[in-house]
Amino acid sequence: MKYKKTKRGEFISRPNRFIAHVKIDGQEEVVHVKNTGRCKELLIPGCTVILEEGDNPARKTKYDLVAVYKEGFGLINMDSQAPNKVVKEWLETKNYDFIKPEYTIGNSRIDFYIEQKDEKILMEIKGCTLEKQGIGYFPDAPTDRGVKHLRELARLSGEGYHCKVGFVIQMEGVEKVLPNEETHPEFKVAFDEAKRSGVEVVFFLCKVEEDGLLIWKELDG
Repeated sequence: MKYKKTKRGEFISRPNRFIAHVKIDGQEEVVHVKNTGRCKELLIPGCTVILEEGDNPARKTKYDLVAVYKEGFGLINMDSQAPNKVVKEWLETKNYDFIKPEYTIGNSRIDFYIEQKDEKILMEIKGCTLEKQGIGYFPDAPTDRGVKHLRELARLSGEGYHCKVGFVIQMEGVEKVLPNEETHPEFKVAFDEAKRSGVEVVFFLCKVEEDGLLIWKELDG
């Protein structure tokens, strides 16, 4: 997955989930943040951020904030739309018989439905941007939606589907993700219940660059 046109900026502040103030070429601008999570450990005043320049002149903001340099660690992609895009690219390199994104089943929409011979696979994707001492954690903010997805996968696993939850690690040097019990205890409970119900956990390791994100390896959780 590649961004069309990127440039660096200096993060100033984030007044709400959707926008940030960034200094670009010496001028302060309002930019759109492509991640509604807290990201407090990433978006620190003075840090270097990566922006994608939009090509729609009617937009209210000219740039999207898509990545950030974390001091003492390196570049982290924080674009919440990127994980599903790179997983789709990854799946298309495999010999699956059928792949359908955003698959509706019952009252839920699962990120991917995949068929391989007689096997029916359902996979929900989560992007990980939170790192502590070389380990990834999810979520960085309470996610009732994430809990719902895990419990739905646990239920569907009992109905004959091969269910997976895939964590796209949007940084280099991290190879596993743990549930962030401190931030959302219920997610940890649902995660453990899902694993006991047969839901498989996989980690997608990525190559992270200022102008793109690419999965290079898949590991079993």
